[in-house]
Amino acid sequence: MNKAELISAVAEKAGLSKKDTEKVINATFETITDELVAGEKVSLVGFGSFDVKQRAERVGRNPATREEITIPASRTPQFKAGKALKDAVAK
Repeated sequence: MNKAELISAVAEKAGLSKKDTEKVINATFETITDELVAGEKVSLVGFGSFDVKQRAERVGRNPATREEITIPASRTPQFKAGKALKDAVAK
């Protein structure tokens, strides 16, 4: 399912127009992104939580030249599914 299909499905279930639904979904994604950029955690009870994971600097290897390179520290988003979502998918 892509974003357009998600918008159509949510609009149909909620009885809203696709245009209004698109605004809501875009605002939701922007809000989650803004909170993660600010270093905050976003928890949606029953669905899951979004968080930012700090990755330490590490040594890697260029596969073509076998030369060691330093991979800088970085932040990466992560999602952990909640129990209700896990249970629904497991059925």
